[in-house]
Amino acid sequence: MSIVIFLVVSYILLSISLYMLFPKAEVEGIKGLIPGVNFSEWCKLIGRKPAYSFWLLFPIVNIFIFVGMAVDLVRSFGKLEFKHTAAAVIYAPVLFFKIATNPKDKYIDSTLNLEAEYTRSLVEAKAGGDAYKLKQLEEKNPYKKSVLREWTESIVFAVFAAAFIRMFLIEAYVIPTPSMEGTLNVGDFLFVSKAHYGIRPPMTIAMIPLLHNQIPIINKESYFSKPSLPYRRLPALEKIEAGKPIVFNWPVGDSVYITKQRSYFVSQIQRQPEYMQSDRELVSKVRNHDFVVRPIDKKDHYIKRCVAGPGDSLKIVDKQIYLNGKAVSNPKHLQFLYQIQLPQNVSVNTKKLDQWGIDFGDNAMGGKDLFTMGYGVLFLDNEQVEKIKSLDPGVIIQPIPQKPEPTKLFPFDTLITNNWSVDNYIPIWIPKARVTTPLNLSNLAFYSRIIAVYEYNKLEIKGQDIYINDKKVDSYTFKQDYYWAMGDNRHNSEDSRAWGYVPHDHIVGKPLFIWFSTKEGNIRNGINWDRIFKSASKE
Repeated sequence: MSIVIFLVVSYILLSISLYMLFPKAEVEGIKGLIPGVNFSEWCKLIGRKPAYSFWLLFPIVNIFIFVGMAVDLVRSFGKLEFKHTAAAVIYAPVLFFKIATNPKDKYIDSTLNLEAEYTRSLVEAKAGGDAYKLKQLEEKNPYKKSVLREWTESIVFAVFAAAFIRMFLIEAYVIPTPSMEGTLNVGDFLFVSKAHYGIRPPMTIAMIPLLHNQIPIINKESYFSKPSLPYRRLPALEKIEAGKPIVFNWPVGDSVYITKQRSYFVSQIQRQPEYMQSDRELVSKVRNHDFVVRPIDKKDHYIKRCVAGPGDSLKIVDKQIYLNGKAVSNPKHLQFLYQIQLPQNVSVNTKKLDQWGIDFGDNAMGGKDLFTMGYGVLFLDNEQVEKIKSLDPGVIIQPIPQKPEPTKLFPFDTLITNNWSVDNYIPIWIPKARVTTPLNLSNLAFYSRIIAVYEYNKLEIKGQDIYINDKKVDSYTFKQDYYWAMGDNRHNSEDSRAWGYVPHDHIVGKPLFIWFSTKEGNIRNGINWDRIFKSASKE
């Protein structure tokens, strides 16, 4: 609401400033107060056709159009210095007021016409071989900029344009973990389209350009949570399909402990304190309640495969996903965990393994050696399993069964998840906007975070009764769509099985293609030339 008030007040101030400024250019002041007419007259003053103002109706584009018009208007009053350009960009009404109230400031002519005329004079002098006139024109050129100013404006524009593109259209993203290994590897650099699933304008607006949520080196948040804009999304170019990778903000990343190893959501540590045994920095963070609270668009970015959409019913039986009762087609490079025993006479060529896409990131035991005494535990896809088997008839490869982990699996209710594992997950329904579901204590665990956190309701349990916004209820109607996301490296992915649904307002975009790729995420290990320009959305 505060940002809406700011925009309304700013428009009123802009209109008043135009009302005061227009008479200096022999335009009736009242026209500065009439919506639409004020921008049409503004265009005339800077040398544009009135129809040019219609660009102000187009979201996102209007930002550039307005800034350009503001700069051109002050230049039409002879304000050509860098400080004037900067003031017009930062907050035009203030500078318009100043020009309107300063008797010395006069309207000269439309800056576009003046600059075009001066340029013609330079061209004519040069073409006519009039060196004296050319030198005079160049020395007195009011539009000439110093090298420093040229560089400063170029850098500012480049940063602004890059930040604009990143916020609204396309963002570069690097794969940091092996959760999608085989399909998308650690070290793959992607371009992600924010337009395909609908552009989501920024909600957090006070931030350092080109940084997502942390300032490197000092590791501090790169934004202020307020002021903020409400969630909005422009029309999508296509629907989110089950089976396609998506990029989204980590749903449970609103309250996180951040260490050098990784980020942990707060309730995760409450349920699984064993994480503190392998991350000593986390111990101090938990002891001091040193966690970070983040708004939606500043939560960490995740990339997983959308395996189910709103209204779908999903279950996993012996590693196979079933959607609405039917087995789905699995990605080509779907990976699971295997233990391998090589015969004593079989040696493994590391270069050959690398050609097969098997590297140290696939080593579940860690360390620099993939095999110790011929024994290894690796995350592999079906192709890689067959290739290792081809080394020798005596090679033994066995899948490692995943034991039930009821406290680690969503919805974190051991009465429900008692025998669940990442390979066996009983049917779970994916909520859909405007669909009503019965609500009781036996199924509340599935929807409590949706109701209280994602859809901003007050949720209470009083005895055997459920209250939402102080009203006793036995059903709930969802406000938005939800999705189920899983990594292709099924035994090495923290995904919806670990934290639940992905809300539609958390969707960032669609991966387009890999524009660069380093081996194992390190340029010193080499470049994966065969992965560059490979599609990031195919199976």
